[in-house]
Amino acid sequence: MMKKTKMIIMGLAIALLAFTTACSSEEDADRVIIKEPGETITVIDDAGKEAGEPGVSVEKIERYDNVEISDWLDEETVIVSKENTSLDKMKLEELSDSYPKSLYVYNLNTKQYELLKEQDNVFLGGAALSPDKKHLLYHEFDLGDPVYHVLNLDTLDSFGIIGNPIGGAVSAKWADKETIIGAAYSGGAYTASTTGNIAPLAGLNEEALFIVERMKDKVYYNTNSNESLMVLNLATKEKTSLNFDHVYGVVPSPDGNQLLVLQSNGSKNVMILCDANGGNQKTIAEGTELGGVSWSLDQRMIAYSQKADVNGISVKGLYLYDMLSGKSTQLAVDVENAATSWSPSGKALVYTEWNGSQYNSSIVHLKYSLQK
Repeated sequence: MMKKTKMIIMGLAIALLAFTTACSSEEDADRVIIKEPGETITVIDDAGKEAGEPGVSVEKIERYDNVEISDWLDEETVIVSKENTSLDKMKLEELSDSYPKSLYVYNLNTKQYELLKEQDNVFLGGAALSPDKKHLLYHEFDLGDPVYHVLNLDTLDSFGIIGNPIGGAVSAKWADKETIIGAAYSGGAYTASTTGNIAPLAGLNEEALFIVERMKDKVYYNTNSNESLMVLNLATKEKTSLNFDHVYGVVPSPDGNQLLVLQSNGSKNVMILCDANGGNQKTIAEGTELGGVSWSLDQRMIAYSQKADVNGISVKGLYLYDMLSGKSTQLAVDVENAATSWSPSGKALVYTEWNGSQYNSSIVHLKYSLQK
């Protein structure tokens, strides 16, 4: 959870075909500073680029204040949470200066909002589309724990992942186009179908789960008391350890054959790429903080935010790791507390930051090329 209120001075660092290693925070000496109203863009020179390397450049960056962009319906439309001024303000005294937040579809070309879901006296957000784009998983919250819901995008009917037999959902992620998986308040894990059927997950009844992620026929999990990463084979019901300790995040690849594992080792966090069984491990990023991890759908790029201490100075930013080149590019500086999401084509990336009081989103439009 992001609890500290921060003043964020936004600086967008556009890396034009200049790759650094994933754990490097060094910057090129030659820069062009372009000042725009409300933001500063730093363009990094591409001197020293090796011939024949795949490259990525930024065509433009669009910023959206006071808006949470959380997913893509297609290349032109995104799912948005924002204040709904047509409703009365929140009733709780601590939130009485705020309007409820509702869910919308926003067209990036026409700049028009289409209302999906509104509700009095509650914030709706954190929306994620099912793989077939027919349902929306979202949460509602005010000052307490979030309550997860599923919205049918055809009928706009919704149901909550609450009550018996699981007591409610501690977490919720799409496992496939018709199934949600997560940790249950009653203990263990649960599954929920898009038709509203909710049930405990057989074979996984550890009392307090922290991570629950499904990839094909495997469920990856750990507990609040034991941070070692375990895997349950749904076909054989066998449980095995992947020999990763102090794990705080797992991100399955789109093809279901690889994992990104986030580990906290004292003052250093690492992101490791491995296969489904934990083999062929490769560290692709290190820092004092790592987060905002997401795969592009073609599985070429991995987006993440990184904070690192360099010569006593805290350096933070948004990065892309290229699976083809095995290198990272810094896209933006002074980025933290961010979530990321890729457009279906992989040509655009949205990152959304929480500054302690509001969400601000930016869409980065990318261009790929092979440098000669």
